[in-house]
Amino acid sequence: MLKLLLAYDGSEHARRAIATLAQMARAGAPLEVVLLHVRNGPVYYGELPVASIDEIEAAQKAAQDEILADASARALAGGLIVRSVERAVGLPAQEIVRVADEQAVDQIVMGTHGRSAMGSLFIGSVAQQVVHLAKLPVLLVK
Repeated sequence: MLKLLLAYDGSEHARRAIATLAQMARAGAPLEVVLLHVRNGPVYYGELPVASIDEIEAAQKAAQDEILADASARALAGGLIVRSVERAVGLPAQEIVRVADEQAVDQIVMGTHGRSAMGSLFIGSVAQQVVHLAKLPVLLVK
């Protein structure tokens, strides 16, 4: 059985990645997925009371939980076996590669905007960084 890390941010591109894996599972490939959402740490400007910081952190965690619940529901509906649901905070590409290593997955799967090389030069691309950092295959779904 192939064990995959699916990096999910709730975007249309990420939903297409789940749909692609579901299509592969329906074709007979048993797929086990680790769902991952990476959020940036909160950015604080100026002084905030501790209660505000805690509220911001709680709201970000709740949003992350909603995104992962959506990913899990879509994966299960598509016939995928959800091995675990992971949350991370930090730089997305580095966290995706770190969790992939920790979970000993066979491949990383993620949606991509499919921008041109010139577009990603100015904007940057998490997918491009993951491909560069990863020591295992990366499947990009456009």
